[in-house]
Amino acid sequence: MRFVTFGLGIGLLVSYCTPAQARVYLANEVLTMRGFETLRGKRVGLLTNPSGVDGRGRSVIDILHKSPKVNLVALFGAEHGIDGRIPAGKEFPNSTHRRTGLPIYSLYGPGPVRKPTPAMLRKIDCLVYDIQDTGARSYTFISTMGLCMEECGKTGVEFVVLDRPNPLGGQRVEGLILNPRFKSLVGQWKIPYVYGMTAGELAYMISGENWIGHRPKISIIKMKGWKRSMTWKSTGLKWVPTSPNIPHGDSPMHYVSTGVLGELGAGSGLSIGIGEGMPFECVVSTWMNTDGMARYLNSRRLRGVHFEPISFKSRRVKNRTYSGVRIRFTNRSIAPLMAINYHIVDAVKAVAKRDLFATRTKSGRSFNMFDKVNGTDMIRRDLAAGRSGAQIVKSWAKDEARFRQQRAKYLLYN
Repeated sequence: MRFVTFGLGIGLLVSYCTPAQARVYLANEVLTMRGFETLRGKRVGLLTNPSGVDGRGRSVIDILHKSPKVNLVALFGAEHGIDGRIPAGKEFPNSTHRRTGLPIYSLYGPGPVRKPTPAMLRKIDCLVYDIQDTGARSYTFISTMGLCMEECGKTGVEFVVLDRPNPLGGQRVEGLILNPRFKSLVGQWKIPYVYGMTAGELAYMISGENWIGHRPKISIIKMKGWKRSMTWKSTGLKWVPTSPNIPHGDSPMHYVSTGVLGELGAGSGLSIGIGEGMPFECVVSTWMNTDGMARYLNSRRLRGVHFEPISFKSRRVKNRTYSGVRIRFTNRSIAPLMAINYHIVDAVKAVAKRDLFATRTKSGRSFNMFDKVNGTDMIRRDLAAGRSGAQIVKSWAKDEARFRQQRAKYLLYN
């Protein structure tokens, strides 16, 4: 292993893996192997949640707090909080960590607070980021990461990324590049919805592309043994829920496959399984033809995915029975994800004779969050013009190719 510093002030811990080293070693494990060299002599802040564990399931909070070589002085919590249990979109205040007595600064607090204040950063020399992400642009952790980088740049605080796998793999790129007019916490960077990069690689790109006004010194601690072809299941690592509705290792794939559809279908009686024990894993309603939906979607011959008829009694609504399809991945590495949202829009129109876009328009409900999640109003305009989901998916090809070329120099793993 050796440490390489780049011209952008980015230090990369480069670890070489031999064929005998089959296990994926997370960056927090590599940091420990090196005796916490990057953090020695510094007052350390840590941005994490329960997903910030090593390969044996030990919390990075405990690892850093118990090490005599590390001076951990503060914790920071992104959306869902330091314990990962706070529902999506619910703000929370600063508090004290029960186990360690350390202050917890909320980066999803009232005000609203969405990035560190100068007062939060005043007593630290470096801010360490160790959170498992989903690989989707709309999942807010990567927005928080970059906003922290910018504030660290303003105050002279070093930013350290303890890298983790992208659970969707490092090859998949899907969707349109974000239009800056739709910038928000669910879409902060000019990347496609599925961007196929680790947090460390993305931090490198955010700095290198000048997407933030103040660039800090960044140290990216690499993993050992991770390959771009790996989805979460192939890493052999245990999944720790990153938030209440992302409970297992396939959840990020399901999140990408139906999450956008959920924003479009809200108010139409469509459910994507949230609150029903299978979040983002199904698309159901009281008016859906189960077998017809499954036949239609399977006839599209989407690689690596199968649509299974499903019917069940609602856990949330008394005397309600849902019918529809459950999404099963037969080959995680090749299945299209973002496209599934829009093929289901076609299926609902063809089988149920319902236009989800028209229904939402008639209801007077806002498309604000739908546009923010998509990072553009182009998809809404395409739906308004009557374009099919299949046509919408094809329209992404140029952006996907352009981004693959743009990101190439920031990739840290073969």
